Amino acid sequence: MNIDERPKHLPRIQALAAVGQCRLMSLWDSLFGHLRIPVAQILLTRSDIADRTQYINAQNTFSELLDMGVLPVVNENDTLAVAEIKFGDNDTLSAITAAMVKADYLFLMTDVDCLYTANPRHDPNAQPIEVVSDISSLEADVSTSGSSLGTGGMGTKIVAARLATSAGVTTIITKSSKPGNVHDIVKYLQESQTGLSVFETTTQPDPAHQSVISSTSSLSLPPLHTRFIPSATPIQSRSFWVLHGLAPHGSLYIDQGAFSALQKKASLLPAGVLAVEGHFGQQEAVRLFVVEKRSPTAIDGDFMAHAEEPREVGRAIVNYGSLEISRIKGVRSTHIQAVLGYADSEYVALRENISFFPKEVSSGAATPSLG
Repeated sequence: MNIDERPKHLPRIQALAAVGQCRLMSLWDSLFGHLRIPVAQILLTRSDIADRTQYINAQNTFSELLDMGVLPVVNENDTLAVAEIKFGDNDTLSAITAAMVKADYLFLMTDVDCLYTANPRHDPNAQPIEVVSDISSLEADVSTSGSSLGTGGMGTKIVAARLATSAGVTTIITKSSKPGNVHDIVKYLQESQTGLSVFETTTQPDPAHQSVISSTSSLSLPPLHTRFIPSATPIQSRSFWVLHGLAPHGSLYIDQGAFSALQKKASLLPAGVLAVEGHFGQQEAVRLFVVEKRSPTAIDGDFMAHAEEPREVGRAIVNYGSLEISRIKGVRSTHIQAVLGYADSEYVALRENISFFPKEVSSGAATPSLG
C-alpha cells in the first residue's frame, strides 16, 4: 500500500485494517498449512466482552476451536472499533484472551530480550531481570515505546503481565526476532518441573557462576527472558471479567467501614458512599476507591481536601446511575424510597458484582498503577 508509518486518520486506519486482515490470515493459513494445523480468525472489541453472555460465548468458541485442534488467531477488530470500545493495544488484548482460555503461558514479544533495571542502550550498568514474583515491587526500565507501525511499549507489557498473572497465567517477555525462544523457554520450564529453576534471581548470573551451574545441572540455560510468576490464588473468571472485561464509566468513593464490610462479602450500601465521579447508568462498571481518613466536617466536593489520597481497590457494577447515587449517598437504605421516589434495590452494588484487585483481597494493601 506504499505506507511507511502508521496513519493517524481513523478512517484510513480502519480501511487499511480491512485490507490487512485478509492478508494476515492468508499468511497464517499458509504457514500453519505446512504443519497441517488449521487456523481460525477471531476479531474482538471491548464491547464484545462487556456483555457477560458474549464474554462466555467467546470463551466457549475458544474452547471448541482448541478442542478441534484449530489455532485461534486473535486480533482487535480495528475495522469497526472506535476509541470508546478499543482495548488500546495488543498486549492488553492478549492478556485478557490468555485469561479467557486459561492459558498456561502468555508470551509478550518485543524488541529487547527482557526487562532491564535501566535502558541498556544508554546505561552500561543496566542488568537484566530474569524473574518477577511481585510486580508491585518491580523496578525496571519501561522507556521503550511502540514502533511506528504498532502500539504498545514495555509499559503496556507490564500492565498485561499484571492482568495475566492475576488470572494464573505465567507471562514471559522475550525478543520477537527470535521466535524459537518460545519453544526453548517452554521446554526449559517443563523440564524444570516446578517452573522455578536454580537461576531464580533478579539478574543474570555472572559468567563464572553460570559455568558452575551449567556443569552441575542437566538443564541447558534458556534464552534470555523475563518471567512473571502467576498468582498462587488466581482471580476467578467472573471477577476477572468485572475487573478487566468492562470499561469503567466513572468512580465511587467509599469509606473504610464500607470497604471492610465488602471484604467480608457484604454488598455496598448507600450509607458507605462518600462521593460520585463521572456520568454512568445502571448496570455499568465504575472504579472503586476507598478513603481511609477524612475530616468529620468534610462535605461532598470538599472531602478530598480533608482526606488521605484515595486508593483504587477494584471495580463494581452498579444498581443505580450516577445521578441517583449522588442523591442517596450517605443515607440508609430504608430512606431510598423517600429520596428517589422508588427503590429498585437496597444496595448500590451487589457483592457478586464487586471485584477487588488481588492484593486488596488478601491484605487491603494498595495496588499500584502501572499504566
